[in-house]
Amino acid sequence: MGRTVLVTGGTSGIGRATAARFAADGADVVITGRRPETVEPAAAELGVRGLACDATRPGEVAALAEELGGRLDVLVNAAGGLPPVPAAGTPPLEALAQELTASVAANVLTAALTTTAVRDRLASGGTVVSIGSIGAERRGGSYGAAKAALAAWNLTLAAEMGPRDVTCNVISSGYVADTNFFRGAMTEERHQALVEETLLKRPGTPGDIAETVFFLASPGARHITGQTIHVNGGAFTTR
Repeated sequence: MGRTVLVTGGTSGIGRATAARFAADGADVVITGRRPETVEPAAAELGVRGLACDATRPGEVAALAEELGGRLDVLVNAAGGLPPVPAAGTPPLEALAQELTASVAANVLTAALTTTAVRDRLASGGTVVSIGSIGAERRGGSYGAAKAALAAWNLTLAAEMGPRDVTCNVISSGYVADTNFFRGAMTEERHQALVEETLLKRPGTPGDIAETVFFLASPGARHITGQTIHVNGGAFTTR
């Protein structure tokens, strides 16, 4: 019997690549996104199930959990991203409040609400993986602060879920090309600078992150939990 996998933010980028990786392994994959017009074609192309859900809205997340039903083996919290730019002329303090609130909602609240909604369905031997960012370590602004909070929240989650043999980890991704993250604002100069920061001298790909997610959900990773796994080509190193 194949595993059941839920990937939030699964219509593009890292989420989509992750959904494709588990689908290729024969899993029953469900992807979510905020809008039906993006979820439905992505699900059809991947050969998975798609459900529209704004994961910042508790009612929609509760409805998602009910729609899923049954057992869940793997949850991947890939929803998130940069906050929208405040409108021109917004007072500075109001702009900062909007930016921070939006960052936390998109990158922390989505993961916390979704995980809480489905946690009782997670099977023993299950896995939760949340997608973080190198921005939590440096120059990340409100987005980096939110991803740092995501990693802190994961520690509590891992402690709570450990007795049920459910592992919970964060993948802190570096610069990943071929996503919608920068909303078309990436310049060639910025691209080259980010590549130069890596030791491998290449950007990451959605597939790099997807393979790490897949490993964390494998038998070989059953004693890895409460961790932040850095996948960035050496742009940020730990010891």
